[in-house]
Amino acid sequence: MALPAAWQDPVPLALDTAPVPEYGSGSLADLLPTLAAGMDVPGTTASIGELTPADRNCVFLIDGLGWEQIKAHPDEAPYLHSLLASSRGGTGRPITAGFPATTATSLASVGTGLTPGVHGLAGYTVRDPDTNALMNQLRWRPWTDPHVWQPYPTVFQLADAAGVHTAQVSSPDFQHTPLTKIALSGGTFQGRLTGEDRMDLAAQHLAAGDRSLVYTYYSEVDGAGHRFGVDSDAWRGQLMHVDRLAQRLAEQLPPRSALYVTADHGMIDIPFDEQSRIDFDEDWELSAGVALLGGEGRARHVYAVPGASGDVLAVWREVLGEQFWVASRDEAIELGWFGPYVDERVHGRIGDVVAAAHDDVVITASRNEPGESSMVGMHGSMTPVEQHVPLLEVRS
Repeated sequence: MALPAAWQDPVPLALDTAPVPEYGSGSLADLLPTLAAGMDVPGTTASIGELTPADRNCVFLIDGLGWEQIKAHPDEAPYLHSLLASSRGGTGRPITAGFPATTATSLASVGTGLTPGVHGLAGYTVRDPDTNALMNQLRWRPWTDPHVWQPYPTVFQLADAAGVHTAQVSSPDFQHTPLTKIALSGGTFQGRLTGEDRMDLAAQHLAAGDRSLVYTYYSEVDGAGHRFGVDSDAWRGQLMHVDRLAQRLAEQLPPRSALYVTADHGMIDIPFDEQSRIDFDEDWELSAGVALLGGEGRARHVYAVPGASGDVLAVWREVLGEQFWVASRDEAIELGWFGPYVDERVHGRIGDVVAAAHDDVVITASRNEPGESSMVGMHGSMTPVEQHVPLLEVRS
């Protein structure tokens, strides 16, 4: 008769196995400074060494369209797929989004050229140390002064001051949002409803200056992924549409231009079962000692009640450590998850515990986050499917 196997305690994931973003050489925060430095904009540095300077630069950011999604869909995205070898200056490699891989954080990294630990938009929701309230940095609720929250100039502002023709072409809905003000302002904002109009106007703005820096954006790929998943016909339809938009823009590039197609994060579909979706609101172990749950399903900021941070870390690591990288605030900062440096004003926004998903699993909050908890497609962590974003290049 075989003896039962001896019980072994679960072994948490080693924190040094988390693939930290390529801050300083190949992250979204390095893109605009590299392009601006190539146009001799003071205060900017060319950090992505593979890119060749151009007089006119356009960044087309497709929300939610990661590197792995383009690779996996050559039929739906024939044009974008054909450009994969051009990525990152012809190396055929992606760049990384930054942590967490979420829209507010990534757009701030793109626009400011700063890492999350410096610009301070360190998650979907984070605690405001001044009020102890959760701050939603995408919807900007509750209200706080945007320029206090993120005080640094954008790369667009630096370029505009240096005489570069600078423009953002996006949905009119975004023109006056706080996120736009502190991440994407500088030069001219042009609101257009349709993707086709945005592509045409972006090309016109590229041609409007001897040196030009133009940004344009499309969000619907991300929306379809959240609602229906990246394995849905609705998502594939959006991918087909944005593929045509990218080609439309590329075919209108004026001379001496470079177009870069990138994204703010990738996405992964999470099954609707108890093993894949752990409900914080129904889990007494995970919620014990927790004052606030921030972040999002795959990248959680956990804020403990005073004196309980050590206990919360121990429990989260014990319960989730085989599926999540679970770090204390100091560990996450030391490991460089938010960049090589974290501003003092940002320190308290980071959770006492930070949990980043390794497996195909999320921590939902069914009562407090019903909308987010019902999403099919998710993102936020440091896995390749979420972190790796394209930097596809077309030059004229």
